[in-house]
Amino acid sequence: MSLENFLIMRQELLMVAVVLILLMAEIFISQENRKHISTFSVVLFSLVTIAGFFPSPSGSLFGGMYIASGTTTIMKNVLNIGILLVIIQSITWLRKIENSEKVSEYYILLISTAIGMNYMISAGHFLMFYIGIELATIPVAALAAFDRMKNKSAEAGIKLILSSAFSSGILLYGLSIIYGTTGTLYFSEVSKLFTSNSLQTLGFIFFFSGMAFKISIVPFHLWTADVYEGSPINITSYLSVISKGAAVFVLVIILFTVFTAIVKTWQSTIYVVSVLTMTVANLFAIRQQNLKRFLAFSSISQAGYILLGVIGGNELGMASIIYYILVYVFSNLGAFGVVTAISNQSGKENMDDYNGLYHTNPKLSLIMTLALFSLAGIPPVAGFFGKFFLFTAAAQKGFYLLVLIAVLNTIISLFYYLLVVKAMFINKSDSPIEKFRSDFPTRLALGICIAGLVITGFASVIFDAIRNLSFGI
Repeated sequence: MSLENFLIMRQELLMVAVVLILLMAEIFISQENRKHISTFSVVLFSLVTIAGFFPSPSGSLFGGMYIASGTTTIMKNVLNIGILLVIIQSITWLRKIENSEKVSEYYILLISTAIGMNYMISAGHFLMFYIGIELATIPVAALAAFDRMKNKSAEAGIKLILSSAFSSGILLYGLSIIYGTTGTLYFSEVSKLFTSNSLQTLGFIFFFSGMAFKISIVPFHLWTADVYEGSPINITSYLSVISKGAAVFVLVIILFTVFTAIVKTWQSTIYVVSVLTMTVANLFAIRQQNLKRFLAFSSISQAGYILLGVIGGNELGMASIIYYILVYVFSNLGAFGVVTAISNQSGKENMDDYNGLYHTNPKLSLIMTLALFSLAGIPPVAGFFGKFFLFTAAAQKGFYLLVLIAVLNTIISLFYYLLVVKAMFINKSDSPIEKFRSDFPTRLALGICIAGLVITGFASVIFDAIRNLSFGI
């Protein structure tokens, strides 16, 4: 492989190198030094994340099956930032006695899913896309069942692998119809041969249904809350942010490049599922007491808002989606970071347990409030600008009623986000969570999330930088 080819596929090769190094570390590092593997993993993946921001050439490999562009690079960088935060947040949990022997396995599985996501995003061929999606799915199912001491974790792993297998079957059936009617799996060739005949439209519907499972779009969301509740908190945050973000990126790329001939069809489909996703998820979130289930339905509703950028079908919509997911990474991982810190310290995960939290842990309460306000889209927090750009992208195409429904759903979401804020600041408790000081990795991860929300809040600078990229995919 030449240096130019290495630079084109730089991020994937660097991640493979990190996995190999961790495998060697598992073999040669003694038992008493295993505690340093977490720090070692953070350093290695930090280098991978930083390397992603250096200029790299655009181009294709493997006869066009792998494509790199400015858009795919920034998508990968956004995911890498989120993965790095999850890795840092996992350190405290992995130091527990029951997890101390599985540190290397955890990071190997986590980074393996990231490799699959990168190949999904850079795919120019449906075979490359499917290989990437399976590489991203199978390791994360093992991570969902990572906590062997809890039956719910094993149940979460089984539910995730079964629902993923079912959705993959639906997706593959759609791809087989597309291949049968076009005779090719290359994105560029399918887009030229794809028409609006009924058989090809049916293939698209099966494909979209398979992807809807991955993104947790209503009515393909029923697995989400149970899997999120049973998985370790760090894996729940990974599923809600990184996996969802990667699936959205891939869906947008394929819709914008492959299915241009049936824009009206997929816009109508997305219109309906966006309304259902926002409304159903918000109504169910109000009823939740377990914070992992609460944030699960929150993440489903966020997928509904993201679809407003997808339905725009233009450059503004693409830039809005990338920007919103970047904000979503910092917002959701900030909220999950607080839940993780409290769970590691006290084992408490229900909303009632947060009563009076401000009086004992004011800093964590303020971080949680800022993250929830960003998710709700309250100005001037970064999440407000993210939703504003998504709504603008949809409004530009004339979907004013959809934007109105999204605004009403934002009001509903504000209500249930404020329930958590009310519990922390107003509700009284005879036995609140005791005051404690988080360890350095937790403080570092939360500090990065807050800094990210502040920096991305300068919307015009960040958004313009994203929009000025070349959007040739």
